[in-house]
Amino acid sequence: MNDTVRIESGSWEQLGEPASHIRQVVFVEEQNVPLDEEWDGLDPQCLHLLAWVETSEGEKALGTARLLPDGHIGRVAVLQEARGLGVGASLMRAAIEAARQRGHDHVALAAQTHALPFYEQLGFKAEGDIFLDAGIPHRNMTLNFSK
Repeated sequence: MNDTVRIESGSWEQLGEPASHIRQVVFVEEQNVPLDEEWDGLDPQCLHLLAWVETSEGEKALGTARLLPDGHIGRVAVLQEARGLGVGASLMRAAIEAARQRGHDHVALAAQTHALPFYEQLGFKAEGDIFLDAGIPHRNMTLNFSK
């Protein structure tokens, strides 16, 4: 599926409706993240990314991520029907490239511990101890850009 994924980037105003639907399903409904933790008020200042995939019903948004102004990547979510098909990797590569283009020398994220191998394959290194975020075990990870 990787070659059929189209990544769109834009503001919350442009992409918020499909991005919020994906995050609602993945984080709030599947993972029971409290609404006040999911909707943290930072979305308007972020660059948002959507992964669009051609389906029999037309193009559908199946994944999302955001890049904060400080180079943190967050709210990476892929709908269950598209997991394991390269959607998340495509989103992450686009977010990493967007951070590079904005002049960051690294990107950082807080990964759910079950996803550590996914981020390690993209070059991220885990650091620090495991901590709980919204009741879910996480670990901080960083990807430094080589000069």
